[in-house]
Amino acid sequence: MTPAETTALTVAQREPAGSRAARRLRRTGSVPGVVYGGGEDPVAFAVGSRELRQALAHAGAVLDLRIDGAGGTPVVVKDLSRHPVSGETVHIDLLRVRLDRPIEATVVLELIGAESAPGVKEGGVLEQITHEITIEALPNDIPDSLAHDVSELQIGDTVTLQALRPPATVKLLDDSETVIATLTPPRLQVEDETEIEQETQLVGEGAPEGDGESEEPESERGGE
Repeated sequence: MTPAETTALTVAQREPAGSRAARRLRRTGSVPGVVYGGGEDPVAFAVGSRELRQALAHAGAVLDLRIDGAGGTPVVVKDLSRHPVSGETVHIDLLRVRLDRPIEATVVLELIGAESAPGVKEGGVLEQITHEITIEALPNDIPDSLAHDVSELQIGDTVTLQALRPPATVKLLDDSETVIATLTPPRLQVEDETEIEQETQLVGEGAPEGDGESEEPESERGGE
């Protein structure tokens, strides 16, 4: 995405206030937020929840923030809090950035081609260990996600971060030995066999104890 394609987000400046004022804002259909960084003071703002949803849905990594109609400032989403039940955004933190300077960001890692992997077809269990990775890139070069093809995985394979091939404009910051995914043998059959063995052992151990209890009263009656 080029700077000309950044999505504009128009907000209204507000006075910083406590949680009670924030709840009042949400009841009127607005979302409280704050923008900071860039060597400037933090600014609290409010934005309509619908406008925010639309902006985030169509935006790349960079938003063009406009406060009270002022000129746009490039920002990225630093933190976004959602309601645990409704999923609605309840607060947003924005960070001012320079488009000519790389920044750190967290992006989603997607595994593709799992259904074609030979190990999966043989009944193996594919488990994604890492779901997000830290990268460095210019703000407009930050991708929505990174994908890795696992269609060639066999049972017993382990994929680490060094196998990823990001775009040339993206630098991976996490340890190259970070495990992304594993493909292990089927576990269900092994677990069933173990449970059967344990149950058999318990039954075998319980039988003599039951016999001993039934014999003890008989020996006592015999003594009488």
